[in-house]
Amino acid sequence: MAKIFQVSVRAGMTRVVEPIARALLRAGVTPNAVTVTGTLGVLVGALGFGARGHLVAGALIVTFFALTDLLDGTMARISGGSTKFGAFLDSSMDRVADSAVFGAVAYWLATQNDHSGVAAALVCLAAGGLVSYVKARAEGLGMTANVGVAERTERLLIVGVGGILTGLNVDPALEISLWLLAAVSIFTVGQRMTHVYRQARQLQPDGQG
Repeated sequence: MAKIFQVSVRAGMTRVVEPIARALLRAGVTPNAVTVTGTLGVLVGALGFGARGHLVAGALIVTFFALTDLLDGTMARISGGSTKFGAFLDSSMDRVADSAVFGAVAYWLATQNDHSGVAAALVCLAAGGLVSYVKARAEGLGMTANVGVAERTERLLIVGVGGILTGLNVDPALEISLWLLAAVSIFTVGQRMTHVYRQARQLQPDGQG
């Protein structure tokens, strides 16, 4: 059910984003330029606002620019598909943005002496990297790992909601959201590793364990 809802939301967002993508392409803007711009926007929101305690503004800026992840993908599809470098750049910039978001959150929580929250943010950072690494490694070996309850968009939304609520003095919403995210991220790593294990077993010649 969650996957169906996720697909429906993405389909609806694509219909909204597609006219914007076409307009940018007509103006000569490339998908790679949108990727880099989106990352710079996330860095501004995370480091310029979130790390300084402006959680609502930071979360809104990060969410807005994180949506460019959908925009550049739509532009690439319309223009004939993503190039190998475009895919590499997109994945690399995602890791930069994610590191900035959770690093900023951890820094701010440390200034508040919230040691539990700092620990949760660091677990989210590590687990989020693993979620992406497992997928990339599987694809490098000729398999897939497109499964899991906590993909990148969902992870950013969870921490964003927690940041907004904490910024509106709803405590301890951010810490709760981080521990929730840590749990679902670790679960997603397990889902993807299990999915790859099953594929690997099917690809093995008979008689080999």
